[in-house]
Amino acid sequence: MDSPQFTAEPSSNDTAERDVTVGDAPRLRSPASGADRAPLMFDVIIAGCGPTGAMLAAELRLHDVRVLVVEKETEPVSFVRIVGLHIRSIELMAMRGLLDRLLEHGRQRPAGGFFAAINKPAPQGLDSAHAYLLGIPQPVIVRLLEEHAAQLGAQVRRGCAVADFEQDDEGVTIQLADGEQLRSRYLVGCDGGRSQVRKLLGVGFPGEPSRTETLMGEMEVGVPQAEIAAKVREIGETNKRFWLRPFGEGAYSVVVPAAGVGDRAEPPTLEDFKQQLRTIAGTDFGVHSPRWLSRFGDATRLAERYRVGRVLLAGDAAHIHPPTGGQGLNLGVQDAFNLGWKLAAQIRGWAPKTLLDTYQAERHPVAEDVLDNTRAQMELHSTEPGPQAVRRLLTELMDFDEVNRYLIEKITAIGIRYDFGEGPDLLGRRLPDIDVKQGHLYGLLHRGRGLLLDRTERLAAGGWSDRVDYLADPTAVLDVPGVLLRPDGHVAWIGDDQQALDDHLSRWFGKPAN
Repeated sequence: MDSPQFTAEPSSNDTAERDVTVGDAPRLRSPASGADRAPLMFDVIIAGCGPTGAMLAAELRLHDVRVLVVEKETEPVSFVRIVGLHIRSIELMAMRGLLDRLLEHGRQRPAGGFFAAINKPAPQGLDSAHAYLLGIPQPVIVRLLEEHAAQLGAQVRRGCAVADFEQDDEGVTIQLADGEQLRSRYLVGCDGGRSQVRKLLGVGFPGEPSRTETLMGEMEVGVPQAEIAAKVREIGETNKRFWLRPFGEGAYSVVVPAAGVGDRAEPPTLEDFKQQLRTIAGTDFGVHSPRWLSRFGDATRLAERYRVGRVLLAGDAAHIHPPTGGQGLNLGVQDAFNLGWKLAAQIRGWAPKTLLDTYQAERHPVAEDVLDNTRAQMELHSTEPGPQAVRRLLTELMDFDEVNRYLIEKITAIGIRYDFGEGPDLLGRRLPDIDVKQGHLYGLLHRGRGLLLDRTERLAAGGWSDRVDYLADPTAVLDVPGVLLRPDGHVAWIGDDQQALDDHLSRWFGKPAN
């Protein structure tokens, strides 16, 4: 894929932190000598061009970072699996001006019934201008994000896999499967749950292996829709891992528990589906002509570290969990949004010393929480009497608005609050897409910069104006005098004191330019 000429110059004061290894900790593997190193070609090489990798590439290019994405698959996946963008991910797309494009290809659905498929509507008044689920084919979202990254100047090479790498004080030398060597300042593994980058890095991936497995696919059926709907209602009372849903053009989305845990590298067969449908429903519904067939398990794992020196992990390379609640893709895209501006700041030379470390400090606990809530949801999917009793109790509790709201905000990631220290509850949270005099807040964040929103008209971004935009708006729908937003839309400071503001500008955006 052709890309515009890069304009960014390598930062001369970008020094790598040395991670010293003790015992079984990850190691920095260094080349024998500088003479053997390939010339520096890129600022960042990203392994994997799924939603996480493509989003990260675009975020980096907003800051003129030289980016190459390498993807082992020669073509994007052809089968159409519908994924759901949750509220926070929809907000992020709006922040970068991508939402209208996605809405053209997606279907808006109510933001309810996510937690363990307990059918409760979303509470009234969710604090977002985008309080819905956007169902969209996964190939479409990957294509749109890849096109967005390429339009910004990222290069994408398909049919390329990272085979090995070595890092040193100045960069990372990457060897591709065909023997070609590339060199960049940083390498980010966005290469999925079986991440080669994570394995080569030696980062532990503790957790639990799959105990159960589920078959999923799209195929045609041979019985009337009314008969299918009646059987799904009957079985769905107790088995939440079973459904047949119309998908359009005569096809159905079929989900059914597998007979056991198999090799995920081996796709299931149509006969596997027929056997399990007969076992659970007493009929195979005459399924035929599959479009695609796959399997997924409930393995739950979290990388011990998201960063070793100049190599980082994001998306499924850093965490895997069951798909219940539909959080996986969203979690990865949100990783990319958190990491992109921080890694760009490091490369451009203005990052405060510990800024890049906040990527793991902020995102690792979020992933821990997602893993825990998916563990809980999987227990509630069990057909055993104990979990079913807990499910009935939780179903009653969700009639309380506070409980239902808490769980919806957790699943959709709008309840996240990063620990920025003492301060009002809004500190560390994302700011919704409020009305401002220029329209909507998120329309001011398309460039991936910070934003000072000043209702007092007395504050200033000063020497940080090359990194932070300024809006004086006493009419903004906000009950505090001023807020400093990071590029990811999280509130980094609240108040009306210029000196305190300057301190927080330095904390997040480094030294002033003048």
